[in-house]
Amino acid sequence: MLRAMNLQALIFDVDGTLADTERDGHRVAFNAAFAEAGLAWHWDVALYGELLAVTGGKERMRFYAERHDPAFLARADADETIKTLHAIKTRHYVALLEGGGIPLRPGVARLIDEARAAGLRLAIATTTTPENVTTLLKASLAPEAANWFEVIGAGDIVPKKKPAPDIYHWVLARLGLPAEACLVLEDSANGLRSARGAGLPTLITTGIYTAGENFAGALAVLPDLSGTGLADIRLMHGIKNS
Repeated sequence: MLRAMNLQALIFDVDGTLADTERDGHRVAFNAAFAEAGLAWHWDVALYGELLAVTGGKERMRFYAERHDPAFLARADADETIKTLHAIKTRHYVALLEGGGIPLRPGVARLIDEARAAGLRLAIATTTTPENVTTLLKASLAPEAANWFEVIGAGDIVPKKKPAPDIYHWVLARLGLPAEACLVLEDSANGLRSARGAGLPTLITTGIYTAGENFAGALAVLPDLSGTGLADIRLMHGIKNS
């Protein structure tokens, strides 16, 4: 029997975990960027669900072009255009966030409040850009909410994105905690693989695009956090580490 390790930190994914950002946020912003740039690309709801198998917006655009518009990748400026498109997409996405169009998922705000009151440390591990993270927190929680998170690992801060464990190793190193002292909240199989690759206990809250994925190895798989509080999460973590 291993000695139980107390829960000291919660690490949150962002897209699909903190908020349902993918279908009505990122997808809409990508399409706006394509239209602004004069590209005849359009990602409908079903196609975007398939593209989510690739993590990272720039990587997702390249993946799409390889399969649907190889002539685009043959352009001398393809790499620079992808970077520009991503910047335009981020601008549209931030505007959606600032307009209050993407609320937090059920139970998220309450869990964060409970964790702060209990003195737990908070962190974020995501492939989305830092600006997307801070804008979502400011618009959906409080103007100073980004300061509640001791570590924010976001964007291109590590070379390999999820499902590689790099972003979680990066966050753990800055928290200075062993994996067993933390609990991750994710929504996708890629996120679960990433967190488990760093040895982190992981709770899944499924979304519209991830409900049918394989979550073997998760502490639990829930539709959302509406019926789950910090006491429940401490119990899950304690069972895992006992």
